[in-house]
This record gives sequence, C-alpha cells and structure tokens, in this order.
Amino acid sequence: MKDIFRIDTISEIHEHLGLEAPSHPLVSIYRHDTIRPNKDLAGRQIAIDLYQVMFKMCDTGSFSYGRNNYDYHEGTFIFMAPGQVITMDDDVKWDENPRSGGWSLNFHPDLIRRSHLGQHIDDYSFFSYEVNEALHVSELEKQTIGELKNKIIQEYCMNIDKHSQKLIVSNIELMLDYCTRFYDRQFYTRENLNKDLVSKFDSVLKDYYATDKALETGLPTVKYCGAALNLSSNYLSDLLKKETGRNAQEHIHHFIVDRAKTKLLNSTESVSQIAYDLGFEYSQHFSKVFKKKTGISPAEYRAVN
Repeated sequence: MKDIFRIDTISEIHEHLGLEAPSHPLVSIYRHDTIRPNKDLAGRQIAIDLYQVMFKMCDTGSFSYGRNNYDYHEGTFIFMAPGQVITMDDDVKWDENPRSGGWSLNFHPDLIRRSHLGQHIDDYSFFSYEVNEALHVSELEKQTIGELKNKIIQEYCMNIDKHSQKLIVSNIELMLDYCTRFYDRQFYTRENLNKDLVSKFDSVLKDYYATDKALETGLPTVKYCGAALNLSSNYLSDLLKKETGRNAQEHIHHFIVDRAKTKLLNSTESVSQIAYDLGFEYSQHFSKVFKKKTGISPAEYRAVN
C-alpha cells in the first residue's frame, strides 16, 4: 500500500488539481469542471490539511471516504476538516467526467486562527460527518450558499486591504451558519427515519449489556454505537439532540442510570459490584454519573426506595 499523500497548502492543491495559481494564499474556490488532476493521485490516499466545503451536482465519478463509498448526487454538500483522508477513485476518467456545476471552497486553518470562526469552528460538527451523511439542499438553499460563495470570490480577487480577511472569514462563517440551518431542516424532514434510528440506538445499548460487552470492554461509547448504526459519532449525537433533546453521551448515561436503578432496587449487590457490572472501572465514577442524573448517590437512592 502506498503512503498517504499530504497536501498542506492552497498552492499545492491547485498544483495537484491542474488549476491556475490561487489568487489568495489561504483561501480558494474553484469549479470542478476546471479540474485536471495529476493522474498520479488516482487510487492514492490523500490527506488534505485544509477545511473543505464541496458542492456536487453531477452523478458520475466517485471517491471513498472513511468506510463508505459516495456517488455524486445533485445538490449535495460535503464538509471535510484538515487531516481527513480520502481515496481518489483510480477508475475515474478525468478528461471524460463532466463535473459542471460543482465547486469546492478550501481554506487554510491560518485564515481563521485569530477570528471568532477560528475559536468556534469545532461547533460545526458536520465537518466530522461521514460522506453518507452529506447535506442535500433545495434549489433555494443552493442559491443562498452560492451567493456567499460569489462574495468570497469577489473579495479575494480584489486588491487585498486591511478589510479583506475579515470580510472573507465573515462570509465563510455565514455560509457555515446557513449550512447548520439547512442540516436542521434535513433532520426535521427525516423525522420518521430519525425516530427509527433512536429506537435502533436503544437496541444497540440493550444488546451491548445482553452480551456482556460491558464486562469485556467497559462502558459503551458513542463511537461504538455510531459504528453499529453505520453513522459517525457527531452525526449520531446531533441527530439524537435534534430528535430527543439529549446528545448520544447523555443517552448512554441515561440508559446506564436507568439500568442501575433496577439493579439497586432488585438485588443486594454492592454499589461497587453494580458499577463493575455496568462497565465502570471505578465505582466513584459510577456514583458521580448517577448523582448527576438523579441528584442523589446510588446508596441514597437504594435507601429511600
């Protein structure tokens, strides 16, 4: 297997995609129909140390990302954080693949490092979603984001002055805020599917304890539950938060505390033994989680009930 190929700068991504030199060293937007990638990238794993917002319209060509394959669909946004790895499809015929209508925004972490966006970029959890959790937008939503894209291009193509970076970053932040709104809409319109996933999430936790995994590997994690449902940790957590008001970790703790209550009232096992059976390494951790959820310690709960 070939080593992972790293791209660290805006200039490098332009060079490897066969684009003209960028107009700004830290930010760039290019149309996909102008790409003529270096064929040496075909089949390679590539880590791009830039933030990327990609809009896909056409339905040909594919790349793999994480554990999933992704086929381009009309009106789809994908978000990638620095360091995430993609694998370029070695079957893509670049010269024959129509990519009209699609575009990508790339920006270096240094562009936002001293800004409000830089301090809160991790709040945009969709940068850690899997590709099969992409944002699918309506025509109006696409136009809204497209207008901001055009403002960013206009700004970095002008003569750079003391206002340029602030205005570019402000428009990127506004674009991400709109994407957050559109993701909320997507969660809402998939309500029936989401309710099914909430039910499946509970089943994953029940199966975890029914098969004694807690004794083998400890407490169930958000990552484990996400993998069992073929979802990224962040997407699962955001979906649950929108649907139930609790994120994934809070759901896990609620499930564990509910299970602990049953054990406390229906057995004579010690609090330490119950904590161990639930997957806690230390009984103090169990007591802390239990008290946070109920307001009293496990021993107090047993005594008053």
